[in-house]
Amino acid sequence: MTSFDASPQLNVWRALAALAVVFVMLATSGWTAIHSHRGSSALASSRSAWERGTLAGHPLPDADSAPGVLARFFASLDAGRRDLLAHRYPLAVGNMNGAPVELRYTANRLALEKQRKVERGRMHDNRLSELGQHEAGRRMHRYEDLLEKGREILAFDPRGGGRIAEVFGDLDTAERVSVVVPGVDTDLLTFQRTSKKYSAPVGMAQALYTAEHSASPATDTAVIAWADYTAPSGLGIESATAMRAEDGAVRLNALVRALPGDSSVVLYCHSYGSVLCGVAARKLPPRVSDIAVSGSPGMRADTAEGLRTTAQVWAMRDSDDWIQDVPHLEVGGLGHGADPVSAAFGARVLSARDAKGHTGYFEPGTDSLHNFAEIGIGSYGSVDCARPDDACRTGLSGGSSA
Repeated sequence: MTSFDASPQLNVWRALAALAVVFVMLATSGWTAIHSHRGSSALASSRSAWERGTLAGHPLPDADSAPGVLARFFASLDAGRRDLLAHRYPLAVGNMNGAPVELRYTANRLALEKQRKVERGRMHDNRLSELGQHEAGRRMHRYEDLLEKGREILAFDPRGGGRIAEVFGDLDTAERVSVVVPGVDTDLLTFQRTSKKYSAPVGMAQALYTAEHSASPATDTAVIAWADYTAPSGLGIESATAMRAEDGAVRLNALVRALPGDSSVVLYCHSYGSVLCGVAARKLPPRVSDIAVSGSPGMRADTAEGLRTTAQVWAMRDSDDWIQDVPHLEVGGLGHGADPVSAAFGARVLSARDAKGHTGYFEPGTDSLHNFAEIGIGSYGSVDCARPDDACRTGLSGGSSA
């Protein structure tokens, strides 16, 4: 008989089927949106214009130069010339690693104003379907939200579903910087929410910034809501593979390496964002002191040591998070590997009491947000472990013990 011969194949197929079902759930659990991939990239056009541009008769540096090279270039200019470049090439400057962050905020505000006008025109364009006009209206209103006084937009790309990053606090003076890396179906329209506020990147970052300040008012912190990668969209294979994570990892590393000053950096990686952080881990600079994952389907590694990072790795999962039903394996590129909260993985496992499911880790009043804030300010001795033996606090490096 062939029953025992077929068993391994059946097990593989069962695992693949389970993964497919679970990642369909991942794509539809409160994060479902349709990404519309529009034609030419306004960002690419702005970068192309920059490459052809000159200043006082001299060519501009390559937009892809190392952040230090670009930082020195902008430092050599007076305020008037920097402002001139931001007005001429807003999207290029607004997304340029190495440009002064305040200049990037100015450039992205100019770019957002331009895109708001574009979408306002599309709202009344009779060549578009009713659905297309409605979509234009949604984007126009989102741009208006992002243009509200006091908002500091570090990155903005309107192409497709859109990419965006926002800063809370002062990156130039911060002693410690936290970066929130969200999961599937994150784009311009899901960047912030009125309902379920703390399940979206802006709400996550605001809650973390407030909690860090409350935990240590004397510590100068900044938090980045980082949706500057093309996240997997809705249904499909993207959320079960590392394709989007690999592209995003390059962008995340570029962000971290371009941050001003010498502040330490903590990454908070939720859901598919933890896949991205796992892929990025081995190339992260030493200034990344900690990686904290929540609701993780896996980090594309068998163990925390296998991530090959000097950062301390923390993990948490709420008892009601359905992600626990994900088959933690990787077969032929499908799936994301070992469970980060398992003892065998070797991460420091934190309490997530009261998080209430897959999207509740940044809710005020939860153990999870408390733990995130304590890590963010370097107060490692104040975190609450998931297990009564307090093993998550042993052998810690850096930070304070209280």
